[in-house]
Amino acid sequence: MASLVSQGERVPKTLKLFIGGEFPRTESGRSFPVYDQDSKKVFAQLCQASRKDFRNAIAASLKACEQWQQRTAYNRAQILYRMAEMTEGHREDMVSVLKSTSGVNAQTAENSIDQVVDAFVYYAGFCDKYSQLSGCVNPVNGPHHAFTTPEPVGCVDCLFDDDMGAAAALPLVASTLASIITSGSVVTALLPTAAAAQIASLGEIFATSDLPKGVVNLLTGNRSELIDHMASHMEVQSVCYVGSDRAVKEKLKTLGAENMKRVVWRELHANAADTNENLRLENILSFVEYKTVWHPVGN
Repeated sequence: MASLVSQGERVPKTLKLFIGGEFPRTESGRSFPVYDQDSKKVFAQLCQASRKDFRNAIAASLKACEQWQQRTAYNRAQILYRMAEMTEGHREDMVSVLKSTSGVNAQTAENSIDQVVDAFVYYAGFCDKYSQLSGCVNPVNGPHHAFTTPEPVGCVDCLFDDDMGAAAALPLVASTLASIITSGSVVTALLPTAAAAQIASLGEIFATSDLPKGVVNLLTGNRSELIDHMASHMEVQSVCYVGSDRAVKEKLKTLGAENMKRVVWRELHANAADTNENLRLENILSFVEYKTVWHPVGN
């Protein structure tokens, strides 16, 4: 009997979720295929995350939240920079996945990975600087010293449009996640279809970068099945939507109103991979809250 390898076949991988620093299978047992571009060959089977998987991810985020916020800005910068280093180490695999699942050429795939590396390095540099740029000493009338400082918003959900190209999707995912965790917030992201096959590489990057377990959690699956739960979960302080569907934005605002959840909408532009949009101070400040302290001075 001829082997699969001798017939030019391969055993498709099963790509698991990334929750709490580990790679569990979905509790539902469901999966969906990702195909090689323009063929019916299955590249991999991806887990279809359920509501229970999402709750597990939020539980992991909440457990990690205080620990991550207590890390120094310098240490968070070291970890983000380490993510850039680990991305370089996974470059060959990530380029191969992009080429296989989306059909982009080698140069386009390399450029996409370059943007991922740039995103991690960019936000690593801002970890100990954004608070100086956004905080201030307030001029007040009276014997008080008043100053305002930014603090992380807390637990964040992240969703993406499913109709973006693969070469643009991966840098958008990396830059969005990096901008959220820079200030000390934690995040659970439902990956877009175009970047879903990268969950293994992204998970390994986060797992091997000294990032505390649960700071970043990655899910794959059906957005229409999970969006209601992601928007209405009472222990989530903010939900981020990267896309152009206004109906999705309105739904997130409506469902998140009960606990006054902050909705951050990053609308996709004609060039979804525009580096100027991915790398901005404002992307960090979307996930902070401001605390003002009054201190008496004088006699």
